[in-house]
Amino acid sequence: MEHDEQAVQLLQRSSAREHTKPCQTSLPRTHCQDCSLATLCLPNSSDFDDGGAAIEIVKRSRPLKRGEYLYRQGDQFNCVFAVCSGALKTFGLSDDGEELITGFHLPSELVGLSGMGSNIYPVSALALEETQVCRIPLKQLDEQPLELPYLRRRLMRCMSRELRDNQQMRLLLSKKNADERIAAFLIDLSARFRSRDLPANQFRLPMLRNEIGSYLGLAVETVSRVFTRFQQMRLIAAEGKEVHILAPLELSTLAGWHLDDSPI
Repeated sequence: MEHDEQAVQLLQRSSAREHTKPCQTSLPRTHCQDCSLATLCLPNSSDFDDGGAAIEIVKRSRPLKRGEYLYRQGDQFNCVFAVCSGALKTFGLSDDGEELITGFHLPSELVGLSGMGSNIYPVSALALEETQVCRIPLKQLDEQPLELPYLRRRLMRCMSRELRDNQQMRLLLSKKNADERIAAFLIDLSARFRSRDLPANQFRLPMLRNEIGSYLGLAVETVSRVFTRFQQMRLIAAEGKEVHILAPLELSTLAGWHLDDSPI
């Protein structure tokens, strides 16, 4: 319990950032103390230099180039991955070959969890830009239950939270019109950036408009029209992939969030 409480405190530790900071050309790299798997790499250390106290089972992979697969649908499941930098999309293919996007994964988030139940990856994971991940082989973690008991519990909690958040997002999107879906999508991204001590109201989208449409079940033309309408309403400013949320409370209300439970 003491280890878990320390882990939570370390994961939540952050410093204030300016919301007016210019958008990055790519998503910032996450530091180990901000990562959802910090306690796996840094269980007993207060010194958070990257790799300073890494447990050997957690391996940093070579960078993926934009358009490169981390794994493909149907590959054998053997690892869960934590995104260090960049971004990934996960997607399956319909019977007629259409790409159906199931999620976007940002720095410090987990990817690959959906393969745990069937021992194969049911979807593919593809880099949206240059991306680096840490590889966590669950077999090796299972082989060290006595040495790493609280770390295994912490990993399970991370997995549970990721799955819960994804499910809640999909349920929200299933009940909304186009404006509400895109508002919810932007608010969700904003909350994810904020939770990692990154600018929450000004950020760069790693995905294309047609990929947003695939994820939200909307045509790319609809996505473009909604973005234009939001700019006319002064809810956001957008240029290319860069987005600045000008009215976060109004956008949150449009997304269907109540003031008390809005994530931003």
